[in-house]
Amino acid sequence: MALLDGRVAVVTGAGQGLGAAEAIALAAAGARVVLNDLPGPGLDAVAAQIRDAGGEAAVRPGDVAEWSTGEGLLSAFDGVDILVNNAGVLRDRMVFSMSEQEWDTVIRVHLRGHFVTTRLATAYWRSLSKTSGRPAYARIVNTASEAFLLGSAGQPNYAAAKGGIVALTLATARGCARYGVRANAICPRARTAMTGELMGPPPDGPDPLSPARVAPLVTYLAGPAGERITGEVFVAHGDVVAVLGPPTVRAAFHASGSQWTLDELDATLGKVFTADPPQPGFVCEETLPLAESTFGESE
Repeated sequence: MALLDGRVAVVTGAGQGLGAAEAIALAAAGARVVLNDLPGPGLDAVAAQIRDAGGEAAVRPGDVAEWSTGEGLLSAFDGVDILVNNAGVLRDRMVFSMSEQEWDTVIRVHLRGHFVTTRLATAYWRSLSKTSGRPAYARIVNTASEAFLLGSAGQPNYAAAKGGIVALTLATARGCARYGVRANAICPRARTAMTGELMGPPPDGPDPLSPARVAPLVTYLAGPAGERITGEVFVAHGDVVAVLGPPTVRAAFHASGSQWTLDELDATLGKVFTADPPQPGFVCEETLPLAESTFGESE
């Protein structure tokens, strides 16, 4: 399969789980893959698997939120065509008992980690585009989560980071389109070391929540067809790929005069928000019922 022959793909969090599956799939499609994760045997094992299959892999361990780590990823094969940001950690706790360190760690690894690699890659692509006089081949696939859609109560740090990643993805797509950058985000459901407690043990047979089920979408977005797709957010798992729509305006109200008064706001909004106890309204639960075979070939 020569879909990505000659392309360089950087994958963070590639030592296990989603990142490993994505890196292996990209290599199978012909990309030279730069693998990043914290130091450990996982990176070397993934690299060996890629090389044993005839692919090319470079291992660059390190903290993805460190600038020097990001620079090392781009220099491994002298440039980058595809960036897949996947590195992450969990420090789950309710917001009223979360420590400063638990907040900072998750925001740093997820959101700053995505920023560091995106900042360096887009600067490289911008320079390449200006020098060549044409758009660069530039693909970014960021990893968000349905946690940002649902406001996961026990994961305020993680939900906030994933919401920030979606915003970063959209800003990148809009700000760097002229240079050829196509940036998208995925919200994957996959059984990994990070989600094992939540999703439980895998079944005896084929696992519908295997990380390998998400990898084809990442490879597709990284390929030539990804030229037509940018600024989108996908939910992916099993045989499901769902494209999320943008937020909508549920209702709009106008003051009778030049500005609102407290009494007028109460008279207007008091008729709208009547639930007792109140329930969060800016929550997207439409993704929860998604299951295998939700979308057929005709959709």
